[in-house]
Amino acid sequence: MSEKVTSLQVAERAGVSQSAVSRYFTPGGSVSKATAAKVKKAAEELGYRPNVLARAMVSGRSRIIGLVIADLKNQFYPMALELLSRALQERDYQVLVFFAENSTESVEPVVQRLLDYQVDGIITASVAVSNHLTERCTAAGIPVVMFNRGQDDARLSSVTTDNVAGGRMAANFLVGGGHARIAHIAGWQGATTGRDRTLGFVEGLRDLGHEMVAMEDAMYDRDRAAEIARTMFSGADRPDAVFVGNDYMALSVMDVLRFELGLSIPDDVSVLGYDDVPLADWPTYQLTTIRQPVNRMVTATVDTLLDRIEGDIEPRQILISGSLKIRASARRPKGFTA
Repeated sequence: MSEKVTSLQVAERAGVSQSAVSRYFTPGGSVSKATAAKVKKAAEELGYRPNVLARAMVSGRSRIIGLVIADLKNQFYPMALELLSRALQERDYQVLVFFAENSTESVEPVVQRLLDYQVDGIITASVAVSNHLTERCTAAGIPVVMFNRGQDDARLSSVTTDNVAGGRMAANFLVGGGHARIAHIAGWQGATTGRDRTLGFVEGLRDLGHEMVAMEDAMYDRDRAAEIARTMFSGADRPDAVFVGNDYMALSVMDVLRFELGLSIPDDVSVLGYDDVPLADWPTYQLTTIRQPVNRMVTATVDTLLDRIEGDIEPRQILISGSLKIRASARRPKGFTA
């Protein structure tokens, strides 16, 4: 087996100092263009790559971010995962992905493994984090940012859309469309996202003199949402509109309404979702939905986490406004131009 090429050998081949080679391969390191060209040429000729683990031991930084995610069935999360990974890689960080069930009990062993890997920071994507885990991460000096989930813990940073405002937006649109029997198939009420969307929807309806005729918690589960829709829309006094807690469930609800119950969308029932996943724009669905600005959410998440890694210890709870994306699945209010 051939011996590994060292930075000293690269320096000798390039005719520069070993420290210049080190600076060239260190993110943010300062070297002249001429020196950089020499080091690059010598490294390529020798087949040299820096030892990232050794550099991490010297610097005290692994430059690894742990990402804990519940699942990838909902299209919103593969999209977010790709954007988070790209954004962190552009800042010279790598992502270590772990999956956990949507409960603090399943997250705890995952976070322990991340602590063992000595990650520089943790992003949790729509999974719960207990106060106990917060304390352990804080004690280890590892910042945590929650993506698309809030928590009643002032020590945690979080980035979400303004879910209450999004729920109100849904209420205003459906009432404006002339609907009288409005239902809600909610996201999991154990999560702040589900609770806040429901809260905004209920408040928005009440302010307009309406109340929901039916509501069920579908737990962000596609099959559960489908079963609720079968029951909710089978009677003669069925709702004429439904706000569904996310697109993943809303698309399933649309399939049940059209292909099992023979209802026309939006003539018989208007359907409105939340997220604006790519599938929502497919001609098969054309789902009207509250759009989560995922690019802005990712930027805010990465900036917040890296700022905390660099020493900004103040936690941030960031709310980003969503917007209404109107397609063909819900009646448009007369004169509505948004």
